[in-house]
Amino acid sequence: MNHAIAHMDLDAFFVSCARLQNSDLKGIPLIIGGGERGVVASCSYEARYFGVRSAMPIQMALKLCPDAKVVKGDYEMFSKLSHDVTEIIQQRVPVMEKASIDEFYLDLTGMDKFFGCYQWTQEIASQVTKETGLPISFALSVNKTVSKIGTGESKPSGKLEINESQIKPFLNPLSIRKIPMVGEATFRLLSRIGIRTIKTLSEMPVLALQQMIGKNGTELWRKANGIDETPVIPYSERKSISKEHTFSNDTMDVFAIRSLISGMAEELAYQLRKEKWLTSIVVIKIRYANFDTETKQCKVAYTAADHTLSRIAQDLFNKIYTRRMRLRLVGLRFTGLVHGSHQMNLFEDTEELMNLYQTMDRIKNRFGADAVRRASGFDFSDGTADAPKTYK
Repeated sequence: MNHAIAHMDLDAFFVSCARLQNSDLKGIPLIIGGGERGVVASCSYEARYFGVRSAMPIQMALKLCPDAKVVKGDYEMFSKLSHDVTEIIQQRVPVMEKASIDEFYLDLTGMDKFFGCYQWTQEIASQVTKETGLPISFALSVNKTVSKIGTGESKPSGKLEINESQIKPFLNPLSIRKIPMVGEATFRLLSRIGIRTIKTLSEMPVLALQQMIGKNGTELWRKANGIDETPVIPYSERKSISKEHTFSNDTMDVFAIRSLISGMAEELAYQLRKEKWLTSIVVIKIRYANFDTETKQCKVAYTAADHTLSRIAQDLFNKIYTRRMRLRLVGLRFTGLVHGSHQMNLFEDTEELMNLYQTMDRIKNRFGADAVRRASGFDFSDGTADAPKTYK
């Protein structure tokens, strides 16, 4: 049996959400982001016409499109609308995977016996727009890769079906940039030897690709040939991530405790970014020597930036630790999670911080989470720097 996999993607999601709040923003070049030193989280199709794109510095975007209006993102609204769309889709399909805040995969295999898969997908898309006011595009094919590429080609508000016999004719003329796993570095590498279209890439010997780009060469070749056996993973929302530390000896060393909290925040924030989560609630927990336990939480704008989360955690600790009594345990928890990436988070809207986090994460991904860390996360009070490594 051929699989039937649909990919659905909300069109310029942040922009569409902003326009739901303010109809005056419709039809004009619009940038969702922060201040002038920030980066573009999303932009309208009117702004894209001038060359504006996501993750571009806003100053550069405004030079390309001086008439664009910059609006700060309302991430609480984004999360709510994403949740609404998720529920609409989840109620109507047997298996759904939520790939990000605005992107979904649907496994409709076998449903063509009862109802045409394309018609079914079309009705779901219409229902999403009817109930939320958000435009959505989709493509239906035999696997996730072809469907995702198809959605990108059908935008905005597009509907596309790519049967198995149409896969090669559809993919062949497209740029290799359209393949999801091809980043800027891979594109430049392949372009230097004349590989710019998917057709050319699909005809390359697999061993040659492996020698050029390593173990991903085989996977890249398979995607260029429209082959992808990755299953649609049923969606389940993660509730929270947390860390706790029980001291070997009860302590009142506030300096060491704050360093520990900073280290926890950094490690948990890296985990958020690695798994593509953003948090909206920070919770601090302390347990006194007499086993009295207290918690305090704070709602924040969606983020995965450890310098922001560490500061908030420290503030919560200062407010909750009010007794002159030794502590037995300290814990930190991030909850209210939603899928998101660097483009959504913006790390307080500065290009410099965004570049810093991306560089730090690349180092951590390659050499381990402890390869580079903030000095504030270490305890130098006794001449060592091992405290953050004692997490449970």
